[in-house]
Amino acid sequence: MNDFIAGQYMNQGYYKSFQPNFINKEWVIDDMEVFKLLSTADRQLGRLDMYSEHVNIELFISMHIAKEATQSSKIEGTQTNIEEAFLDKDEISIEKRNDWEEVQNYIEAMNNAVELLGKLPFSSRLIKMTHKILLQGVRGENRMPGEFRKSQNWIGGASINDAVFIPPVHTSVPELISDLENFANDLSNPLPDLLKIALIHYHFETIHPFLDGNGRIGRLLITIYLVSKGILKKPILYLSDFFERNRTLYYDNLMRVRTHNDLNQWFKFFLVGIIETCKNGVNTFENILQLQKDIENKIQLLKGRAIDGQKIVDYLYKNPVIRVSKVEQIIQKSNVSAYSLIASLEKLEILKEITGAQRGKLYVFENYLNIFNENDII
Repeated sequence: MNDFIAGQYMNQGYYKSFQPNFINKEWVIDDMEVFKLLSTADRQLGRLDMYSEHVNIELFISMHIAKEATQSSKIEGTQTNIEEAFLDKDEISIEKRNDWEEVQNYIEAMNNAVELLGKLPFSSRLIKMTHKILLQGVRGENRMPGEFRKSQNWIGGASINDAVFIPPVHTSVPELISDLENFANDLSNPLPDLLKIALIHYHFETIHPFLDGNGRIGRLLITIYLVSKGILKKPILYLSDFFERNRTLYYDNLMRVRTHNDLNQWFKFFLVGIIETCKNGVNTFENILQLQKDIENKIQLLKGRAIDGQKIVDYLYKNPVIRVSKVEQIIQKSNVSAYSLIASLEKLEILKEITGAQRGKLYVFENYLNIFNENDII
């Protein structure tokens, strides 16, 4: 990478924008530390993906995506915790509803993008469709959802005059995205996929093709790419938690590529993120499996109501927040029976009431939520 040139600053009159060079070309990696980290990252990713075959992964996908949505949005200043992501809109305080809606859009955007991979390749069309969902009905809805920008944008600063970084002019966005798309789908390019998606993420954030939502879309693309290439069978790896915990390094390493042509440092940071995230993910699945065993033993104590209890637990793995009306619906029994079952699940420390209210009570699967909250996974 000694001869790598990220791009050049272009004089636009009263400001200078950064014009990145195309990336769909032949690459030569000459840093042994990158190779070493790449080898480790590949092994850890394989370990994580193994759980797609050995556990009922569909039960836990919603929690992974909810965690990713809250963490990726947090980087952009949105404050919604993982429990709130599973609440209904009317259960969210007025001042937090905008944040909640942005997280809900992220969840829908990820789910829709993964589903579309069966019909569309990793492409600008897929990116635009995902972006449109991300910004629907929220604070960026007037900033051209699903369309590449038609004007100059900038990153940081109150105005373009004191911006931290100014992406390329809008007229060059289509050809730059086309280059990115060709690079992502060029099967003859020998660059390893983890380095390809690291480069794609950097390049996307540098192009900043939308007026809003670029960071969230760029991070979402990492998982979409890995699933599209069959490296992950299911969308169970997300780097937003790592990026959030190392936010300054994340932005500094992206900028260093542009200012110092130092792509190797970005590769190293990205691969460390893959390694740490995979290790945390494996640990999380191991904790989930242990929790399942513990819960199964507790459910047997319900005796005649064990079948109903298991139905509730299976629901909780997908949605760890529940109310009595949902329990009634799941077990198809009376309100009295639902409350009785909830009381038993509380006594077994499977459910915990969180509102302290007499009416409209909410219950959470606390031990399950703790696995995601305490281990900094994903």
